[in-house]
Amino acid sequence: MKKYKAVIFDLDGTLLDTLEDLKDSVNYALGNAGMPLRSLEEVRTFVGNGVRRLMELAVPFGEENPEFAKVFEEFKKHYALHCNDKTAPYPHIMELLSELKARGYQMAVVSNKFYGAVQELRKLYFEGYIETAIGEKEGIRRKPAKDTVAAALRELGVDKEDAVYVGDSEVDIATAENAGMDCIVVAWGFRTREEQEKAGGKVFADDPLDILELV
Repeated sequence: MKKYKAVIFDLDGTLLDTLEDLKDSVNYALGNAGMPLRSLEEVRTFVGNGVRRLMELAVPFGEENPEFAKVFEEFKKHYALHCNDKTAPYPHIMELLSELKARGYQMAVVSNKFYGAVQELRKLYFEGYIETAIGEKEGIRRKPAKDTVAAALRELGVDKEDAVYVGDSEVDIATAENAGMDCIVVAWGFRTREEQEKAGGKVFADDPLDILELV
């Protein structure tokens, strides 16, 4: 028996492994400004709160750096062109989405990545499976505020009690809580189990196909 009617997914670290492309664009922008480059592990810890926050943490002294605005724009331009160079769905993700669709679940993506990139990646990878995708844009608060999730639920026509949120980070755990939704935390993303448990994660999926038993 179904617990839910809909599944709302985080994007980076949940459906797609985007870390290498994010690191490359971060380092392209930093390198052009003569700033120290960042390791993959550093970028892993920086992601989750949108690309502006990513660059605030990557640029020395963050927004206080007089070069910040220029470096941030360089990052955005580079990432817009190279957001799919190394990005790919995690193993078993496409099988999961196919089976969820076959079982009649509605699906959405909610991300702190900027809106255009979310739409492009949804269309490229998840066309035919996920019709609703919400990214960062003016006029709507990003996660962990509940606004983007609420927008996705409205588009799906589903109540929060009938949907589950799936994500990998402390931001996702807080988002689900703020939205009043159940949360499934995934083990293959950008955070360790220790970090996830510390953030309040309780229900875990070690493999994407585990989600089928949890929904």
